[in-house]
Amino acid sequence: MIRVTPCGAAGEVTGSGLYVETRSTRLLVDFGIFQGGEQPARRSRELGPVDPATLQTVVLTHAHVDHSGRVPLLYAHGYDGGVVATPATFALTPILLEDVARLDAERSADPIYRPEDVRRMHQSRHLRPLSWRRTLPLPGGVQVTLHDAGHIMGASSAVLDVESDSRVLKMVFSGDLGPPGVPLLRDPDPPRGADVVFLESTYGGRSRAPLRDTVESFKRIVEGAAQAGETVLVPAFAVGRTQQILFYLAEAVREGRLPRDFPIVLDSPMATEATEALLEHPEVLDAEAKRLFGSGQLARDLAGLVITRTAAESKALNDAREPCIILSASGMCEGGRVVHHLRRRLGRGDVHVVIVGYMAEGTLGRKLVEGAGEVEIEGQLIPVRARVHELDGLSAHADHDELLAWLEAVIDPSGNLPSVVLNHGENAAREALAAAIRHRWSIEPLLPMQGESLEF
Repeated sequence: MIRVTPCGAAGEVTGSGLYVETRSTRLLVDFGIFQGGEQPARRSRELGPVDPATLQTVVLTHAHVDHSGRVPLLYAHGYDGGVVATPATFALTPILLEDVARLDAERSADPIYRPEDVRRMHQSRHLRPLSWRRTLPLPGGVQVTLHDAGHIMGASSAVLDVESDSRVLKMVFSGDLGPPGVPLLRDPDPPRGADVVFLESTYGGRSRAPLRDTVESFKRIVEGAAQAGETVLVPAFAVGRTQQILFYLAEAVREGRLPRDFPIVLDSPMATEATEALLEHPEVLDAEAKRLFGSGQLARDLAGLVITRTAAESKALNDAREPCIILSASGMCEGGRVVHHLRRRLGRGDVHVVIVGYMAEGTLGRKLVEGAGEVEIEGQLIPVRARVHELDGLSAHADHDELLAWLEAVIDPSGNLPSVVLNHGENAAREALAAAIRHRWSIEPLLPMQGESLEF
């Protein structure tokens, strides 16, 4: 018997975690915090069915905190085992998780965990770096192989070959999948063949506009704002989206649509560190990105880039009236420096707010894209006079058709159909993707809720 229990991201898109139990081992695939919705802080403290004393391994698909954010909590509760991830993921996790610990300590006298728990996780004896397409034996008769998921730097899909009752079950965990054809990162590399597939469904039932159309829309916004002397504010995820946006701004400069010296402000210490980490891991880059970085072209295009290092420099931006483009985290507008920019700028008609990713239910970003006339920020009601643009074509998640194409590549061409479990999606998205899978392959996908165990 192999039992898998969702610890989050079941009927929602945060709190990812899948707890795998066999007679000989206990392991987790991801263990992320909750964001948005009801009582995310309380839910992020919960371990669910996981006992850190008996847990043997954590396999981490990528560094985003909705997948990695509860791993230090395990160490705070006595876990002393290893974490398996790509080297690029391990370059990002200290940056993101120390930020979670810091922000939580600022908000609560009893934080979820402390910086020392993050440091304990990153002790060398706990880290088990694994490059893509290499296989690593784990305790209890399990082998893990990671494949490029194309979502953010270092993101992976995990393949577990699990021995149980004299059989080997091949279990594929998609993690978060990126769309093919985006700049900087390589395209997803699906594993081949599976007995069970856990597939994310964030964009189930939704098709994005073609990337070229979305990029053109973005360039038109920044070009028009620059000509009109207006400001563009982009709440961008520090890892992945920020670097992608900088790439497109460099293109706009190269095309003559944005003045070479137009101020582009990167107001996110985490995004700055993530960008520096990206340059240290060329293995994640596609061929074009390697060429542009290597030739120095991107640096020349971004001559107007300004990086704010301190909180005082960030706050000073609110008093400046000169037009500029500000990239600031967090992407869902739930924390970080972007919050004070929104509080000061949403009421101004000469501001464009460009939403460039998925906004979970209950987040400030979701309220903005749904057209709220006013929003509450830090206890203050703020009228929304800024122009809000939603460009979901820049999302780092594969859309409905891309999810199906990835699954088709995984399914054994000999006709051995796997069991399919849909996670990491709101229920409407899961239902839409399930209907398409049912129609195409006559597979009845499973849609478990948090805490509902599945047995294979």
